[in-house]
This record gives sequence, structure tokens and C-alpha cells, in this order.
Amino acid sequence: MTGLEKNIVCRKCLVLSMKGKLLVSIALGIILCLGVGFLAGQATQMSVNTWYVTLEKPFFTPPGWLFTPVWTMLYLLMGIAVGRVWSFGKHYNWGKTAIYYFCLQLLVNALWSLVFFGLRNPIAGLAVILLLFFLIIKTLQQFRGIDVWAMRLLYPYLIWVFFATLLNLGIVILNFLYIKNAT
Repeated sequence: MTGLEKNIVCRKCLVLSMKGKLLVSIALGIILCLGVGFLAGQATQMSVNTWYVTLEKPFFTPPGWLFTPVWTMLYLLMGIAVGRVWSFGKHYNWGKTAIYYFCLQLLVNALWSLVFFGLRNPIAGLAVILLLFFLIIKTLQQFRGIDVWAMRLLYPYLIWVFFATLLNLGIVILNFLYIKNAT
């Protein structure tokens, strides 16, 4: 084998190794996001068929069956995005900062389910989801400097959380007297 052939083989091994590390990072990101989503879903299940059905909802509320597939797809996209950022930026402070913002918004995402459904408190849920929206924007800003595709993978999530914010606000407006009397 000539020196050029050895160089080509080494480069192919390096590329395969980098792709393998990227795939592992993405797989771990997906597991993390789906795991948090599963735990948040447990809080949701406690109230979705009891308390939530008693609330007045805005006219634009989607059917209940739509939430699970939408959130599953969003958690998959989020996992791919964070995996890419972790793989490309983990050795740099700005990469670690991006991961920090992502994990913080993921925790706030789960907190919303606990507050809105677990505590049955749409007003506090509105405050949490507004914080979540802000943190998603900060995460997008951090991801942009590391991997534009990772940032773009979070756009559907941002749009859905904006829509969820409108739903949450609508529930607060339509049920304010009921919520005030219940707390």
C-alpha cells in the first residue's frame, strides 16, 4: 500500500469514526428528549381525562389525539438537534453553553406539564410557558453559532410552543372565574 493509499484509508476511518460519534450523540439526544417527554406525559395523563375535559377551551384547540404524535415528532427533532450540537461543539465553551440552554428549556418544558396538568394551574402554566418560549429563543441563538441545521430542527418546536402559549392563554381567559374560585 502506498503512502497515498494509507492516507486515504486513514481519512475514511476518521470520517466513519466522526459519523459514528455523531450518530451516538444523536441517539443519546433522542433518548434524553423522549425520556423527558415520557415523564412529562405521566403528569399530563393524571388530569387530561378528568380535570382538563371540564375546562372551556379556545375554538382553535386541536383534537386530543393530535398531541401525542406532534410531541413525539418534536422530541425526535429536538434530540437530533441537541445530538448534533453536542457532537460538534462539546469541546468548546460556547458548545457547552448551548447545551446548558437546551437542557434548561427541556426542564422547563417538563415543568409546564407538571404545573398546568399536575397542579391544575393554567395561570402558573402560562408563566412557565412564557419562560419556555424565551428559553427556546435563547437556545436557537446558541445553536446558530454551532450548527445551523440543529437550529432549524427546533423551528417546529418554537412554533408549536407559541401555539401552545395561545391555547394556554385562551384557557386562562375562558376559565378565569373557575380558576380563581378553585385556588
